Amino acid sequence: MSQIATIIVGQAIALPEDVIVRELLTDTRRAVFPESSLFFALKGERRDGHTFLGEAWKKGIRNFIVSLQQQYDLPGSNIIVVKDVLAALQCLAAHHRSQFHIPVIGITGSNGKTVVKEWLNQLLDNDYNIVRSPKSYNSQIGVPLSVWQINESNTLGIFEAGISQSGEMEKLQKIIHPSIGIFTNTGDAHASGFLNIRQKINEKLRLFSNVNTLIYCRDYPE
Repeated sequence: MSQIATIIVGQAIALPEDVIVRELLTDTRRAVFPESSLFFALKGERRDGHTFLGEAWKKGIRNFIVSLQQQYDLPGSNIIVVKDVLAALQCLAAHHRSQFHIPVIGITGSNGKTVVKEWLNQLLDNDYNIVRSPKSYNSQIGVPLSVWQINESNTLGIFEAGISQSGEMEKLQKIIHPSIGIFTNTGDAHASGFLNIRQKINEKLRLFSNVNTLIYCRDYPE
């Protein structure tokens, strides 16, 4: 936990025990190994993760990333305070990704991301030990949780990235850092978050800023 505090530039207000974190959580209901889990108290439009800290502690979770400077009634817990919990989650995942030098396929587009990802997994499964995004984990939260799954046994990563407004893809690119890119298509999904189709395409293309190979459909006039 002390190393994590350094990586995410957080202030450790309680570190009674240094543990190895194996699982990142934003939802206490998904805790499988609570003793080695790290809970991120994300603030959303409808829910504030800080209100679930007590529930997480009762389930055995003892490692927390929070953004409120206050006294916490979480005995025996490691607590790190940061300015932005989501940014801390993304920063930790990006650092984790940087420790592995394997080919990574990054997929984006208005439609078909999950289907293409699953097709590739079926096609390449016999030749690689693949780690991939679960379900449609392609958001600002889903991508870091997906990338955190990479381990020493993996020889290929396949991750999808979805955005809804300008400025989001740069963050996802730093986490996925793909070496191979796939652009499925451009459609009307999340059109309200962009000025026009050109801005939307340019934003999606940010995922491929450092790829060696980019696969796309040349039939699209855009």
